[in-house]
Amino acid sequence: MTQASARHILVDSEQQCLELKQQIENGSDFAEVARQHSNCPSGRQGGDLGTFGRGQMVKEFDEVVFNGELNRVHGPVKTQFGYHLLEVTSRG
Repeated sequence: MTQASARHILVDSEQQCLELKQQIENGSDFAEVARQHSNCPSGRQGGDLGTFGRGQMVKEFDEVVFNGELNRVHGPVKTQFGYHLLEVTSRG
């Protein structure tokens, strides 16, 4: 079964998500932005979600994690929890 590792930032609005994505693309550290802004408890670990398989995350999340380009910030991805920025760090 394919496994992936990813980190994310969860916020309440698409606008905030876009602003944080811009900060990261301009050189801010993803993990530091996650620690400062993410609403998810994983923010304390820089947004690290560890390794997981298909179907362990919500559908919208899975699609990006298992199909998106590695080491690139994807998003905003809207789920029932809010808006996410996702970075897939490995897949195999």
